[in-house]
Amino acid sequence: MTSHAPPPAPTGSAAARAERVLVLDFGSQYAQLIARRVREHEVYCEIVRHDISAARIRELAPRGIILSGGPASVYETGAPQCDPELFRLGIPVLGICYGMQLACASLGGRVGRAAAREYGRTACTVLRDDPLLTGFPAETEVWMSHGDQVDTVSADFVPLARTPTCGLAAVRHARLPVYGLQFHPEVTHTPAGGKLLRTFVRTICGCGGHWRLGDIATETITALRERIGTERVICGLSGGVDSAVVAALLSRAIGGQLSCILVDNGLLRANEAAAVIEEFTTHFRTDLHVVQAEDIFLATLEGVTDPQEKRRRIGRAFIECFNTEAARIDGARFLAQGTLYPDVIESGATTDGPAATIKLHHNVGGLPADLRFELVEPLRDLFKDEVRRLGLELGLPERIVWRHPFPGPGLAVRCIGAVTRERLRTLRAADAIVLEELDRAGLTRRVGQAFAVLLPVQSVGVMGDARTYDDVLAVRAVETEDFMTADWSHLPYEVLGRISTRVINEVRGVNRVVYDISSKPPATIEWE
Repeated sequence: MTSHAPPPAPTGSAAARAERVLVLDFGSQYAQLIARRVREHEVYCEIVRHDISAARIRELAPRGIILSGGPASVYETGAPQCDPELFRLGIPVLGICYGMQLACASLGGRVGRAAAREYGRTACTVLRDDPLLTGFPAETEVWMSHGDQVDTVSADFVPLARTPTCGLAAVRHARLPVYGLQFHPEVTHTPAGGKLLRTFVRTICGCGGHWRLGDIATETITALRERIGTERVICGLSGGVDSAVVAALLSRAIGGQLSCILVDNGLLRANEAAAVIEEFTTHFRTDLHVVQAEDIFLATLEGVTDPQEKRRRIGRAFIECFNTEAARIDGARFLAQGTLYPDVIESGATTDGPAATIKLHHNVGGLPADLRFELVEPLRDLFKDEVRRLGLELGLPERIVWRHPFPGPGLAVRCIGAVTRERLRTLRAADAIVLEELDRAGLTRRVGQAFAVLLPVQSVGVMGDARTYDDVLAVRAVETEDFMTADWSHLPYEVLGRISTRVINEVRGVNRVVYDISSKPPATIEWE
């Protein structure tokens, strides 16, 4: 098959977006990971609804389309479908797992329950040469996760690869630019998967590779300067890398026109507020306003145990506190936020994006309708690791850029059950010990995210000669490249031992420490 290579395009973020690849999301746990992997090859990628019309796709004019996996069976009533006309737009299509099954079924094939389900690593054999498989090993390992598979295909399909239990592990259409993979090339468990995705987007789709963060930083600063002019901007700070990068971008763009607000809600990590104040008065030299609001947040959370309700109440309280302080800043027209692309997708805040709301994000879905500011969200097209790289491009210190992620609702969603001042004090002290011991062992950069979780569970213990009945603390540490998949971190026993000993000895009210050895998926990184 011939590649669909367009004429060379100019570099820059505008050109990068012009040669976008779309991921149609059928409910896959890996949809965001697919988009991230495509961007690693310097190609801009967006996630859209699975039922986006072929007419709308034609308007967006992508260079390629990827159909994600999904939990349904294509032959079930009500299973998510795509517009069948998209296969005849002349745009290269790559179906992955469910996406392959849907493509084959739409073009004359048959999908059924597999005789032997495949979950995990399996051997894959390439059957014939094909441009898609350029550089892909003839014998390699791939990651499977399916109970259905394509039984038969029409005569228009050509088998490209197989596994011991799946005769059609990869296929292509003889006349249309349509490809299918039963395995998942986006996960690291498929070692050559990145090479295959690169071939698809760069060779088959003909993308030039113009998605470069250096260009994006320069162009974003210019665009911010042009949009804001001489107006004042307010930026909310949390101590995390996202708001820090937003502040750095705005500082570069408009300098003294930036005012920052830190709402100290009592839900921050140990010494977090003090660290933010230090960083943004000495390093950035911004006009920083600090709101002491612990009592307000504790009152609004009293008696609340449901995690989504916690998020709603924290979001509302944050907005009230933030707006009250913002009203004291004269002449502010813009509000800057550290909204990231996963926030936009998971909150269902895009027209073409997936509709299901996974989490509530107050920075994309909880703002009042009568907001008096114009929003500035310079990071809303970026994933977390792209934001980190952008921070380094902007010259931010590594202690800010590599700070472990912290949820917007703070310790409230790591304090399982009721949130009280006393339980937060216990959790904050234990969490500080976890981070201190990781840093002491030189593991902070190896571990993508680590923290303590206070459980609403008591257990019997013995301290000295006395019986205790105190709280259980869980320690969570994961290793990840993208935070969309994660493996539990195999911390050395001696490090875990020091954490446990210190927590039990130093933190009053905890007599047992457990370690979470769940990976994502099926678990999430955070507990709530």
